[in-house]
Amino acid sequence: MTSTQVRAVCPLDCPDTCALLVTVEDGVATAVKGDPDHPTTAGVLCTKVSRYTERTYHEDRLLHPLRRVGKKGEGKFERISWEEALATIAAKLKPIAARAPEAIVPYSYCGTMGLIQGESMSSRFFNKLGASLLDRTICATAGFTGYTYTIGATIGTDMEQFQNAKLLIIWGGNPIASNLHFWMRAQEAKRNGAKLIAIDPYRSLTAEKCHQHIALLPGTDAALALGLMHILIKEDLLDHDYIANYTLGFAELKQRAAEWTPERTAATCGITVDEVVELARLYGGMAKAGEPVAIRTNYGVQRVRGGGMAVRNIACLPALVGAWRHAAGGVQLSSSGSFPTNKPWLQRTDLLKKEPRTINMTTIGDDLLRPASPAFGPAVEALIVYNSNPVAIAPDSDKVMRGFMREDLFTVVLEHFQTDTADYADIVLPATTQLEHIDAHTSYGHLYMMANNAAVAPMGEAKANTEIFRLLAAAMGFEDDCFKDSDDQLAAQAFHAQDARAIGFDWDALKQKGWQRLNMPDAPFAQGGFPTPSGKCEFYSARMAADGLDPLPSYLPPYESVASNPDLAARYPLAMISPPARNFLNSTFVNVKSLRSAEGEPHLDIHPNDSAARGIADGDMVRIFNDRGSFVAKARVTDKARAGLVVGLSVWWKKLATDGKNANQVTSQQLTDMGRAPTFYDTLVQVERVAV
Repeated sequence: MTSTQVRAVCPLDCPDTCALLVTVEDGVATAVKGDPDHPTTAGVLCTKVSRYTERTYHEDRLLHPLRRVGKKGEGKFERISWEEALATIAAKLKPIAARAPEAIVPYSYCGTMGLIQGESMSSRFFNKLGASLLDRTICATAGFTGYTYTIGATIGTDMEQFQNAKLLIIWGGNPIASNLHFWMRAQEAKRNGAKLIAIDPYRSLTAEKCHQHIALLPGTDAALALGLMHILIKEDLLDHDYIANYTLGFAELKQRAAEWTPERTAATCGITVDEVVELARLYGGMAKAGEPVAIRTNYGVQRVRGGGMAVRNIACLPALVGAWRHAAGGVQLSSSGSFPTNKPWLQRTDLLKKEPRTINMTTIGDDLLRPASPAFGPAVEALIVYNSNPVAIAPDSDKVMRGFMREDLFTVVLEHFQTDTADYADIVLPATTQLEHIDAHTSYGHLYMMANNAAVAPMGEAKANTEIFRLLAAAMGFEDDCFKDSDDQLAAQAFHAQDARAIGFDWDALKQKGWQRLNMPDAPFAQGGFPTPSGKCEFYSARMAADGLDPLPSYLPPYESVASNPDLAARYPLAMISPPARNFLNSTFVNVKSLRSAEGEPHLDIHPNDSAARGIADGDMVRIFNDRGSFVAKARVTDKARAGLVVGLSVWWKKLATDGKNANQVTSQQLTDMGRAPTFYDTLVQVERVAV
């Protein structure tokens, strides 16, 4: 028996981007383990990725091209050859491209985070075609926009420093489930005497293990940050030297923060005055004493109407107290802005003959149902889905499904499995998993460039995304040399090697070692140097004013709240959030039986006060509904959900859920204040017991 070990990377939408060691015996991957030498992975993997071979060798893997033979949504297909699949797709796309290329729409996100199998050859194909552009907003653009207005780029505290913090605020995240390697460092900080505070409407697994949990109302994080500013300024818990030298707009901020008294803040957030005051005094007091204080904020805070502003407000706090002076201080939302990626070359935007319209992936439900008009452009006639499962994950799911049901919509899906979305496809193309192709990776949680080597040959007739789009380009008659670039050639150009932040990037060397750290300072903003127009942390943002936004930190109540819509709140009095289930990652892994068994079935956590008022007992089946739709789940009566809030851990495949529906039946296509992002956690519902 021949046994080898191959260096690889976890491809999933998680900040940890783990370095993997894949054991291969006689051409078969038998084990996936964390690389013990990689400083952030440290040999540890989450329960999902440690079972990655189950995904690659799953009995339901798609191994051959398929053509639909039943009605859309039935999931009935017949096997066809690659030649027939490509010819069919080209025959459908060519006349549309000749007449109205923007009627062709790509739909993709982070089924892989890889630079190569994500948006490289695929973007070249769609740019050459002249297809609509896709605004990939469904996860993080609101927070990125707010953070960038303030800090300048998504650069922040290095994950390898968090264990040295003395106060660690975990704001809007559940890292036990979604950022395990940060949590390991948080636990080390805790053992070293640090205080851990969780700010989250829901008492998650993480919140349970922190010293304190502040359970604010969903969508009020921006208000809490303003209340903290008020106390920091009023009680002079400030670093005046840092403010004077490295910030812009403090005088204006001081005036705005004066409006947010502890009483107003507490009433808005649904918490006590003492919680507001004590948190501000702890944060500012420890910083003034010279202790490193850090905030790890995550994407939960930004999935509401004012989500971009919430992240902006939080990002102002470290500059007020001088937390950036310490390597273990400051804030991290994402480290992605640290990487010198070469996306213009990878995606070849120069292939565009003109700027096409842009479709927002968050509003795909509406957009698939829109008729042609001068404002919208042509109706969507063809959709190519890869690295995503929109029928399960896009909001306002009934509209999404109705759009995919259109008989006049030609749909192609690249997939590993027959997902909810694949059931609506006309043609399904089998794609490779991470163990079967080459890729290059950045991270949004650490500072290492990563290389993924193919560990095994593709299963069946599966092909890498890059190869599929090369074949589609050939079928469409595209002869540009860029469609001949191999995956290794693409990866070799993935990073700007000349960028001063990179350290001699060489693809062949990276493949051999697996990872390479960027040359970033331990404390990136200890002496200012923010990548904003002013070079300072911008409390006042002229760019925001120019973009029609409030240039100072502010607060917008959720769309669906008593403050914004009292009539709606009277009919649907419960707020609902749908954070990730521990054993799933977005909709990935739902079909892996061992992980689905660990998750059980769709549940709805509901506070005892709210369940009693509705005659709901623990274990009852309940219907969660609003004007957009409904779904069914099993009630768990628990005070983990604060009163007035219900929590549906997500995202289940519909076909594997209790009633063939999931939480996105009730979520909205409304967009955030900035970044054009979704408002998944800005949702009001009613809950009723279902008679069994």
